[in-house]
Amino acid sequence: MAANGLVVNLDGPWPGRRHDSGMLAESGLIKLLTTKMNEIGTIYRIYGDPAYPISEYLEGPFRNGALALSDEQKDFNVAMAGVRIAVEWGFGEVVQQFAFLDFEKNMKVLLQPVGSLYTVGTLLTNCRVRLGHGGKVSDFFGIAPPSLEQYLKNRLD
Repeated sequence: MAANGLVVNLDGPWPGRRHDSGMLAESGLIKLLTTKMNEIGTIYRIYGDPAYPISEYLEGPFRNGALALSDEQKDFNVAMAGVRIAVEWGFGEVVQQFAFLDFEKNMKVLLQPVGSLYTVGTLLTNCRVRLGHGGKVSDFFGIAPPSLEQYLKNRLD
């Protein structure tokens, strides 16, 4: 989920018992980020769940280890918790617009093309956000997504 309210990377589906760090490794996202950051010559970081390994392109919350967290580290964790909530809003928009994608209630992994259905729902939700319907994440961060034409052009390239 990008700060402009669009889901920019979607991978899976994955079995529910897979660990987040294993899915991250198999997705190739870190390699993709490395390539893109080298192309643009600037490093941006993704903020992730505590389950993900910390790397040059991926950060997570400070963990309360043997030493107590500093006030700055606590403030960072509180601020970033709000960011993680915004990401959940974005994924919630997909299920809100396409209720049949609620895996727990309706989707049968071996009987339906769950990954394809969720991917299409996400694409259509991204288009809807671009048309000004929704955009809770974009509003939260104050960053507008690209035009619908630019978004679709990038998907087709």
